This record gives sequence, structure tokens and C-alpha cells, in this order.
Amino acid sequence: MADFLSAYAEGGLYTMQGRLSAPEAGRFQSFPRRHWRLEIERAAQIGLRGIEWIYDLYGEGANPIETEEGRQELLCLLKEHEIAVVSVCADYFMDRPLLRTSAGERAALLERLEWLLAVCGELGVGRVVLPFVDASSIRSDAERAEVIKALRQVLPSAERHAVELHLETDLAPDTFQRLLSALEHPLVRVNYDAGNSASLGYLPADEFAAYGSRVGSVHIKDRQHGGSTVELGQGDTDFRSLREQLIKYDYRGDFVLQVARGEPGDEPRWLAEMASLAAQWLRGFALNDDKRALS
Repeated sequence: MADFLSAYAEGGLYTMQGRLSAPEAGRFQSFPRRHWRLEIERAAQIGLRGIEWIYDLYGEGANPIETEEGRQELLCLLKEHEIAVVSVCADYFMDRPLLRTSAGERAALLERLEWLLAVCGELGVGRVVLPFVDASSIRSDAERAEVIKALRQVLPSAERHAVELHLETDLAPDTFQRLLSALEHPLVRVNYDAGNSASLGYLPADEFAAYGSRVGSVHIKDRQHGGSTVELGQGDTDFRSLREQLIKYDYRGDFVLQVARGEPGDEPRWLAEMASLAAQWLRGFALNDDKRALS
């Protein structure tokens, strides 16, 4: 397993879209309406495997995945630069949560999710990351039951298009495990966000004990406990323990950089530096200045 992590580091990581150009409209993370083509070029230039695409309300009307013409242009650019879109981060459902809404609104949202699954199938994208954090956080047992019901409704579409649903939540490990146990389906996986877990005070060992075999993708991020995203190695993410758990549970998925931003205008250099730090961690070195061995 350690060999897998090292080999993965050699092949390059993915990045969350929007990190390779300046933030738009004061947004920390959003679809880059003006620069999505440039970001594809820059991802290739700094040696990344590709991008986790963003589908959100801010990008509506400019996102190429919305039209047949746009999807064809996107596929051509990806082929030209030899990178991939590995997944779609469906932040649209943070802007318009599936929870705390009317039955009619929820039906329309689920129809939108089924459309997104079909688009991913057409593009050859293997997963949708579905966030249940912040405005879309699951706040009660009743809401957890609503999520389970909603996901069961869209699973036939996921099966039809061979697209996994990776759930990102802020639920405590045991509560998240109960949700997952009600969705025992090979296409329902966990998106593990290292920084969000650190901010919430969750320990990797406890999280992986609860659902380690269901983790399907990892967002590499560092946050302070109870605080915001910071440079890799400067927060409270227990990267040493996380790597141990990945090895223990034989993780074979992808790694997506969702790191803190640097100075506007310096995005490619900054992200290349963060990618190098993350690759060192995958190889077994600590994310700090003295590079103490982890293995």
C-alpha cells in the first residue's frame, strides 16, 4: 500500500477547480467562469493529473458541462492537454440544499442531480462529490432519513451511468456510519476531507474505524481546529495518522488538492508548491520543515 501512495505521488495529484486562477466575486471556491479554459492549460503545465470540476449556482450559464457544445469543447481541451476531469464537486447542492425545502423543490433538485449523473456518464467522469456541510449540513435524525430516501431515489440513475456518489458530511464518525449502513450500495462512497475533519476535531483513526472501507476519494486540506483553511502543514490535520489509516484500509482512490489559496496572481506557482508538499506526504514524509519520516 505504501508503494501505491508513492506511485500515486509520482503520477501527480488532482486539484479542485478554481485554485489555478484568482478567486471570482470574492468567492473562495467557485466555478471559474472567466478562466476555466486557462485552468486546464495550467494544470497540465504544473504536472497535475487533472481537475475535480465544480458545478455550482455561480457558474450557471457559463459552465461547459451544461450544453452539448460545451461538453465537446471540454473533452477536446482535456485531450489536447492530456489531463482528466476525475470528478464533479456538486456545490450546486450547497447553494440549493436537498434539505429544509418543499417536496416540489426537492423533486426538482433530485431531477437536477440525475441530469448531472447523466452528464458525468457522457463525459466519462466516474464520481460526483455531494456535499452535506455548512448550509447543506444534516442536522437531525429526520434529515438523515430524508437524505437516505433521496439518495435511494437517484441510485438507479447512478447505476445506469456508472457514476459513484461520494458523500462529504460533517457528521460525527458513528452518525455517518449509521447513514452509510442504510445505503449499502457499491456506488455510495465517502469523500474524506482531511481539513474539515481536523476543524471538527475528528480523529482519522476513529473515522476510518467507522467507515474506512467506504472511503472512495480524499480532499487534501489543512485546517485549524475550529478554524479556517491554512497552508499544508500549518494546521491541525493529523497527516501522519491519516496516512497510517490509508495504508491500513488499503485505500486505492484519488487525491484532490483543496488547499488554502496563496496570493492572487500567483496561483500556478503556489499550487505547484502545495502539490509537491502533498506528494512528499504520500511518499512518507511529514508536512513540516524538517521532513521527519512517517514510515
